[in-house]
Amino acid sequence: MTRVLLTGGSGFIAAHVLEILLQHGHSVVTTVRTEEKGNKILSAHSSYGKDQLDFVIVEDIAQEGAFDKAVVSDPPFEAVIHTASPFHFNVTDVQKQLLDPAIIGTTGVLRSIKKSAPSVKRVVITSSFASIIDAFKGNWPEHTYDESDWNPITKEQATDNPANGYRASKTFAERAAWDFIEQEKPNFSLATMCPPLVLGPIVHYLNSLEGLNTSNQRVRDIVQGKAKTEIPPTGTYIWVDVRDLALCHVLAMEKDQAANKRFFITAGYFSNKEIAEIVGKHYPQYKEGLPTSSTPGGDYPEGGLYKYNNERVRKVLGIEFRSLEESIVDTVKSLQAVGA
Repeated sequence: MTRVLLTGGSGFIAAHVLEILLQHGHSVVTTVRTEEKGNKILSAHSSYGKDQLDFVIVEDIAQEGAFDKAVVSDPPFEAVIHTASPFHFNVTDVQKQLLDPAIIGTTGVLRSIKKSAPSVKRVVITSSFASIIDAFKGNWPEHTYDESDWNPITKEQATDNPANGYRASKTFAERAAWDFIEQEKPNFSLATMCPPLVLGPIVHYLNSLEGLNTSNQRVRDIVQGKAKTEIPPTGTYIWVDVRDLALCHVLAMEKDQAANKRFFITAGYFSNKEIAEIVGKHYPQYKEGLPTSSTPGGDYPEGGLYKYNNERVRKVLGIEFRSLEESIVDTVKSLQAVGA
């Protein structure tokens, strides 16, 4: 059993990480922004005592010293899984709403661990394919992405628009984490998780259709008939199921071989057209509002697409990925539970 601090515990990915940590017998303290969110998590896992699951409030991860108190525990923490970081495009100030929380949140938690939690031996950070992809190269069919790739986005480009801002926030935060390890030489090793689009079931006690995570909004929109006349562009053509990604976080904490490694975590290709076909096949009640085989949009690009190499995550963490079909079927089921 490992004593773990999990940041951002009410987030889409973190909620699944929490489930797996508890299943694996670890004891967890999770950070949340409000007492209400913390209590929801505790009541949803009421079979676990305070010694196995508790929460601590961190209102603003971009504040100096935000995690100073959170990293202190009795018994002391041995690992930290840091998932807290914004992912949305409704921003008016890229610096304040995306860059600062991601970068300051990441370096802040590492600094607090080094200063106040010497017992921590492994830190796992949720990064993103956004820190790997070179969006300026477009679909780049002759290239194969892997962990050696870094997004070359600059500080100037970061503030051009929210999409650039998001990709830059993940890139700069992950680079800052690796720089911290190199320069500060702390007691702990690092593993970073770089997933592309994350699909899969939501955790009901935390989510509503309005507050849905950005990735799953496309599934909700298809179910609600918003793609009937034209399927929106897919955008990112690779994906992973949230449960597989959550398991990767936990395995990266548990396995010695994962120390100081970056993991590009993807199950493979998908398109919005395929999502619509899966929904139609398994949920005939939505057929009226769904696109047909002749509906335009949502397919793969004509000129081909970049390739991917997910060998490291398969070999080091031993992951076998779920299929898109299973993921979408389970996602829709979870959306129905909150009113789709």
